Amino acid sequence: MYLGVDFGTTRTIVARADRGNYPVVGFVDTEGDSVEHFPSVIALVDNEPVFGFEALAAARDGAPLLRSVKRLLGEPGVSATTQVDIGPRSFALLDLLTGFLSALRQHLIEHSDLSRELTARTAITTVASVPAHAHGAQRFLTLEAFRAAGFEVTGLVNEPSAAGFEYTHRLGGTLNSRRDRVLVYDLGGGTFDASLVSVAGGAHDVLGSVGVNRLGGDDFDAVLGDLALVASRRPSLNETASRALLAECQEAKERLSPQSRRITVEVDGRPVLVTVDDFYAAVTPLVRASIDAMAPLVDALDEGRPRDQVAGLYLVGGGSGLPLVPRLLRERFGRRVHRSPYPAASTAIGLAIAADPDSGFSLADRLWRGFGVFRELDAGRAVGFDQLLDRRTELPSSDEITIRRTYRAAHNLGWYRFVEYADVDAKGEPRGDLAPFAEVRFPFAPELQGRELSCVPVARRDDGPLIEETYTLDPNGIITVQITDTSTGYTQTHALR
Repeated sequence: MYLGVDFGTTRTIVARADRGNYPVVGFVDTEGDSVEHFPSVIALVDNEPVFGFEALAAARDGAPLLRSVKRLLGEPGVSATTQVDIGPRSFALLDLLTGFLSALRQHLIEHSDLSRELTARTAITTVASVPAHAHGAQRFLTLEAFRAAGFEVTGLVNEPSAAGFEYTHRLGGTLNSRRDRVLVYDLGGGTFDASLVSVAGGAHDVLGSVGVNRLGGDDFDAVLGDLALVASRRPSLNETASRALLAECQEAKERLSPQSRRITVEVDGRPVLVTVDDFYAAVTPLVRASIDAMAPLVDALDEGRPRDQVAGLYLVGGGSGLPLVPRLLRERFGRRVHRSPYPAASTAIGLAIAADPDSGFSLADRLWRGFGVFRELDAGRAVGFDQLLDRRTELPSSDEITIRRTYRAAHNLGWYRFVEYADVDAKGEPRGDLAPFAEVRFPFAPELQGRELSCVPVARRDDGPLIEETYTLDPNGIITVQITDTSTGYTQTHALR
């Protein structure tokens, strides 16, 4: 069975490939109702984590609840062992992700539209999603958790790139040899991504991509909650009441239509009215932040092309359902806006298309984050920066890309600080979000090999060995670093493990 799994900040949505169709999978919740998502939440029951619908039911009874675990993946320095608190207990992040995805797989087998077709032994061939600007640790942890949970993952696809597949599948008639580009605006529960995609038949080439790691529907819910709290004249709420208020705000926000004038939410059991005008005024800066982030892609969309020769903007993600979003986009860019009829499920549908070997679709995507190293210069008196992989480096469709650098060592040891970054400035220095990859001390002097190097000072020497650095990039955007002393054969390999 071929599935696309969109692991979302608030909801995880699954679509399947079924003879050229890509229906969204329905799940049965604890009330016996069918819904088209699995909640991305974790609760603590009897000091152990529970997931999805079971977690929501436990939270209604007062259990500690963790929302938006996906947002933790985007934090700089995150690792498999990053500790996450749920109530009085702490858990390793990778263990929580694996537990959540294991619960998802079990629910697919036992309580979903697929229950009659799936067993514990069924091979579930899966393509999973990551934000377009996800750094290596986020990609690795996502991939590792899916595989540990029993999914056979054939690839990770950037969320807006997957939505581009869904656009072509559903609205292919809007594309032709003259109108061959589409800009995907993906506002999800916790992240914002946008990608500019060129389409020729089934071939999709991502020309540009931008993103904001902490911008999404969760932030809109929090704004509405603050407005409701002010309107209720309550100074504060306890944790249980605050959690209930946010859930109320999410549901109320999703019920809004262009004709809505008031929003009713309950604050600690009492109904409170917030005007839509007040809510829109408060969240307009959030929407404008997404539009500002996307502006460079719009410039590229129009570069050398009349505006009437591009397919336009495609709105996906649960957050794009807010009527304010298309309104502000039209005001800013003055072009027709297409909204997916299934905005929350668009990415999952695109992932199912990517998983389907008979879809006829292909994707050329890029790294969309730079990879480089700070290293010691002048016997440790200065630090220089080298760009190793440009953010526009194309991801290989299979195998790996390998880059090698060879040089004569000029010091007794090398001190490398590998980082991933959003972009570089005019001087070639990294700017924007910076995420550490690895800090490596490598002994160039043979007498230092095998020793603890944290207290050894960097010193100049003229008889250094020939050093080879090898960098490999796999189809999922995960990088491996290997440094080798070619004279002695001493080597170190650093990867996300």
